[in-house]
Amino acid sequence: MGSIVRANLECIEYLLHAPNTLSQPKKRWHSAFLTIYCSKTLLSFFNVSPPEKKSFEVSRLPSFTILDLKPDTRFKIDQNTLIQLVKEKNVDSLQKIGGVVGVASSLEANVEFGIQGDAEDIAHRHEAFGSNTYKKPPTKSFFHFIVEAFKDLTIFILLGCATLSLVFGIKEHGIKEGWYDGGSIFVAIILVIAVSAISNFRQNRQFDKLSKVSNNIQVDVVRAGRRQQISVFEIVVGDVVCLKIGDQVPADGLFFDGHSLQVDESSMTGESDHVDVNWSHPFLVSGTKVVDGYARMLVTTVGMNTTWGEMMSSISRNTTDDNGNKEFIGSKTKVDNIVNAVVGIVAAAVTIVVVAIPEGLPLAVTLTLAYSMKKMMADQAMVRKLSACETMGSATTICTDKTGTLTLNQMKVTKFWLGKETFAAGSYSSIAPYVLELVQEGVALNTTGSVYRPNSGYEIEFSGSPTEKAILSWAVLDLNMEMEQLMQSSMILYVEAFNSQKKRSGVLMRRKVDNTIHVHWKGAAEMILKMCSSYYDASGIVKDLDDAEKIKFEQIIQGMAASSLRCIAFAHKQVSEEDQENKSLEEDGLTLLGLVGLKDPCRPGVKKAVEDCQYAGVNIKMITGDNVFTAKAIATECGILRPGQDVVSGAVVEGVEFRNYTQEERLEKVEKICVMARSSPFDKLLMVECLKQKGHVVAVTGDGTNDAPALKEADIGLSMGIQGTEVAKESSDIVILDDNFASVATVLKWGRCVYNNIQKFIQFQLTVNVAALVINFVAAVSAGEVPLTAVQLLWVNLIMDTLGALALATEQPTKELMDKPPVGRTAPLITNIMWRNLLAQASYQIIILLTLQFKGESIFGVTKKVNDTLIFNTFVLCQVFNEFNARKLEKKNVFKGIHRNRLFLGIIMITIVLQVVMVEFLKKFADTERLNFVQWGACIGMAALSWPIGWIVKWIPVPQKPFLSYIKM
Repeated sequence: MGSIVRANLECIEYLLHAPNTLSQPKKRWHSAFLTIYCSKTLLSFFNVSPPEKKSFEVSRLPSFTILDLKPDTRFKIDQNTLIQLVKEKNVDSLQKIGGVVGVASSLEANVEFGIQGDAEDIAHRHEAFGSNTYKKPPTKSFFHFIVEAFKDLTIFILLGCATLSLVFGIKEHGIKEGWYDGGSIFVAIILVIAVSAISNFRQNRQFDKLSKVSNNIQVDVVRAGRRQQISVFEIVVGDVVCLKIGDQVPADGLFFDGHSLQVDESSMTGESDHVDVNWSHPFLVSGTKVVDGYARMLVTTVGMNTTWGEMMSSISRNTTDDNGNKEFIGSKTKVDNIVNAVVGIVAAAVTIVVVAIPEGLPLAVTLTLAYSMKKMMADQAMVRKLSACETMGSATTICTDKTGTLTLNQMKVTKFWLGKETFAAGSYSSIAPYVLELVQEGVALNTTGSVYRPNSGYEIEFSGSPTEKAILSWAVLDLNMEMEQLMQSSMILYVEAFNSQKKRSGVLMRRKVDNTIHVHWKGAAEMILKMCSSYYDASGIVKDLDDAEKIKFEQIIQGMAASSLRCIAFAHKQVSEEDQENKSLEEDGLTLLGLVGLKDPCRPGVKKAVEDCQYAGVNIKMITGDNVFTAKAIATECGILRPGQDVVSGAVVEGVEFRNYTQEERLEKVEKICVMARSSPFDKLLMVECLKQKGHVVAVTGDGTNDAPALKEADIGLSMGIQGTEVAKESSDIVILDDNFASVATVLKWGRCVYNNIQKFIQFQLTVNVAALVINFVAAVSAGEVPLTAVQLLWVNLIMDTLGALALATEQPTKELMDKPPVGRTAPLITNIMWRNLLAQASYQIIILLTLQFKGESIFGVTKKVNDTLIFNTFVLCQVFNEFNARKLEKKNVFKGIHRNRLFLGIIMITIVLQVVMVEFLKKFADTERLNFVQWGACIGMAALSWPIGWIVKWIPVPQKPFLSYIKM
């Protein structure tokens, strides 16, 4: 007792003499803790605990004395203040703490150079403000999938059947012998449920893994003055994040630098209007999308403390209670109702119905898609929507981007024209210094990229889009541009951000040295040329740009485009104070500064991929924002356009031309178009709509925010994993991780493989269903009993549903898949070839098994029990041999490539071993009798005839017209 008192008094003394450096909120917490602790200590004097308890309390004392009584004073702003700042969106509250700069200072961050970003700094911020991760609802347990499997109506019927069988069996034969039939069905049901639950559980885990990959977005941040890409999960409070069109805001924060920024907050507020974010309204909310402009933001809140995090946590609280009970609340089926519903059903009739329903098809399709999805990840394709795998197999047209998809997206300036002269690298000294200064000013101020100069010994780093990086690299390394100096010597007044409609960007700026105001434009050369009325020559002389001169410049631009160069032009104009006041940029009367040609080489292997798609009957259409000459050059280089095809043939059009067609003209000409140049996202959407109206199954590649409508409208949306914006990725079904068209072609091959594998399984399963239904029905009608019991049929269902699906789902794509045209939108899933194959095999099985049913006892000289076992064994072995036939729907050699599919061979071996166990060792469970070697040989021989029959049948030609169309009324 005395030791406890002494220990408590020591703690109280320590608390009373705590340092007096606490903030007011901390002091209040300290006082409250002290009051509670002293009260508990006084109460402990009167409540003497058992010795064990006393020693336990003493051992915990040190943990009380090391509480955070010396708060971390490194950050001068607490987390709660930061949370309320963005949540309330109160500008006055922000100004009271010094505005954005004041918040940054309190967080030991610099709005220009970001945070220090070393390991210690990051750890400190994690500890103080948390990490940018979200608590997810707990992963569905294995028990959840067992419950889901029990909800299947077929399982309920079988449970009722098993219950009846168990009750009547015990009543008739006693508990010692009578439980076999009913118990066997129960065991079989449990086996089927276990297999289904395991499959779905594994698939759910696979989805969780893919979700982690897809959510791991890369964002641009500035740390220690250097712009770099990090994972969204690595963002910390105080980070400076660079935002551009299409980005998702990764955390709550404050705008402090940028232009024309608009965000779509519909994901948070439900309102579709775009919100302007600027100095007067600087609040940015996580989960919203940037739809226009660009900016830098200061991160103030991350993870579960953000607005998005709070919303997610409230959703998770409402969906389940503490015990997770709501997870399993659904339509409840009482046992009494089941028994009442099945009392009058004869067991034989139930088994016929059960085997006639292809209830395993959803499981087979899911397994096929899940397996293919996992394999496609290795081929640089992440599937976000399972059904897209199968739909891709039906694709008839692929509308593809150029930049980054057909090309490497590694821009480099290879030509520079000033006036009507071209200059090679190293020969810029002959250009008038004033003109070079204007070019450098236009590059430095009118860009969304950045330049980082590390310490000596390291290369200069360029950030931004590939085009921006190429121009910045050229200006810094070839023109000796000092970007930081130019930025400091001027003040940006207004910016018009680049957009895909105007294909240009502009900036209004004031020079500090002489207080003059200038406009700089940059963009697609032909667009900028239309805005100019004069141009500089190399000597710095301004010359008029009349119609004749414009034609010469247009020829220069066309020549560069014909050499596969992207042509970018720079223009400039000095404006007066009056013109500057309306905050709009001058768009005419400009002086052309110069032209640069950027080379973006085609990706290696892209021509072969295009040829493979075309050989497979899939049309490739290139849709690009480049001018018609560049588009034609690249399309010809990639094999999309044949040499000699030109605008006259209708193979190449411009977006504005296609847009201005009437609806009838578009539908008439859309299939002939191979290249659409100078296109807008609306033109892309229009083409997709027209192709779908013509009956095509359309796949579209896109990477920009404006591509989202076309990606959604397409049958299969393929977004780019590297250059693609988050909006584009969310609108797509498949993400191409390496932005390569060769991967798009691989996805096409995988799609056909998935479609083909599903067809194989359908043929295999329908063969079993037709044969089993006919055999049991004929036997039930003629003899009043069925040769295949409920347990045996459940076992057959297990073979064809799970093991059969796994075996046929693991077939890899082959070159043969690309030898035939696509199936398109209207082709039936079950083809005439499949009908031919399955009817032939089902007919053979019916003949053999009915022969055994009525003549088997006399043929083999066996008892009825042994004869029933022969029927069951032969039936199962027929499915094993027919599984080989199902590997090839059309090819006669069903063994080709089988050595490469070890899983198929493994499943066949497992099936055979389990069948031997069923027949030879599970007599009571499976209701079978042991067979001798001769009987086994007979069963194998009869089943093996499936192979020669399958080979012979494939010589029979089938009509092109679908079989079912002949019987339609």
